[in-house]
Amino acid sequence: MNSIVTWATRFWPIVVPIVGVVLLVAVWTVSLGPVLVVIVAIVLAGTVLAAVQHAEVVAHKVGEPFGSLVLAVAVTVIEVALIVTLMSSGKDSSTLARDTVFSAVMITMNGIVGLSLLIGAPRRGTTHFNPEGTGAALATVTALAALTMVLPTFTETPGPQFSTSQLVFAAVASVALYAMFVITQTVAHRGFFLPTKANGKPLDDDEHAAVPSTRTALTSLGLLIVALVAVVGLAKLESPSIESAVAAVGFPQSFVGVVIALLVLLPEGIAAAKAASRNRMQTSMNLALGSAMASIGLTIPSIAIASIWLTGPLLLGLGASQIVLLTLTVVVSALTVVPGRATRLQGGVHLVLFAAFLFLSIVP
Repeated sequence: MNSIVTWATRFWPIVVPIVGVVLLVAVWTVSLGPVLVVIVAIVLAGTVLAAVQHAEVVAHKVGEPFGSLVLAVAVTVIEVALIVTLMSSGKDSSTLARDTVFSAVMITMNGIVGLSLLIGAPRRGTTHFNPEGTGAALATVTALAALTMVLPTFTETPGPQFSTSQLVFAAVASVALYAMFVITQTVAHRGFFLPTKANGKPLDDDEHAAVPSTRTALTSLGLLIVALVAVVGLAKLESPSIESAVAAVGFPQSFVGVVIALLVLLPEGIAAAKAASRNRMQTSMNLALGSAMASIGLTIPSIAIASIWLTGPLLLGLGASQIVLLTLTVVVSALTVVPGRATRLQGGVHLVLFAAFLFLSIVP
């Protein structure tokens, strides 16, 4: 029995992503009944946990901030593929990209940051991070969100959408901002994004764990990609059930975008929480703000290209209540970031904003 448990503990991160892909291929064209819906949900949850395991191996090999960047970009690329796939399915999906990207921003900047602060701040103490790096990330996310999701509401183009030339400009600006940040994070000012102690010095590697070999890291990278493909594919299979459940309880159809974003960002949320529990709050901030940035900076250009063959309008502009929530989030985030340290109070404030976002998504 002990040998079976040991084998399962060691190899489940390898087996589960493969099972996820096999299940995805097997049921891709099948109408899911109640039993298959439950099976897909269970495998989906296991695949998310496997993705987190492999992301940690890759992050430990390449070090910060590259590890956070790998997970953020990998998840966002798959998220973009999911959005484009659902938009091309023929359903009314004119606001799907906006709803999913805005949800990703609220989940990362309030949900993940708030949870990480609650976990990371010692009792009656504070948790520390680098204000230069985190502030740069926050500034980039703010600019991206304003340019792509606030401006469309106030342009002279009818409806909360861009004209073709405006959409092209927003896409190019998004790519430029994201590229400049990645260069800053990984080359020009890498030290701003490394975990720090209270005195501002770099934090030693957690638990002094041995760095995995190149072969192990490459294997984990491959399995991470497999796991993320399985996560998004299985989430797409679950989407009709999600849509039916949302309609059955009387929630707005836009709440589907919230559920999709929650599913896709679950690996990053778990990884950020685990980093915070090891007193590596900078890593949690890198994951949260990096994911928000990648979600906007990669999604909007991709959707702009996809709009060439997609039919129907592309509504990117936020509503009044969403703009208020985004503004509150930016202001509170700035107040959290500037000191370079935070308490559980700030975590609670972010989580209240996250709860407000969820509530207003259900009761607009």
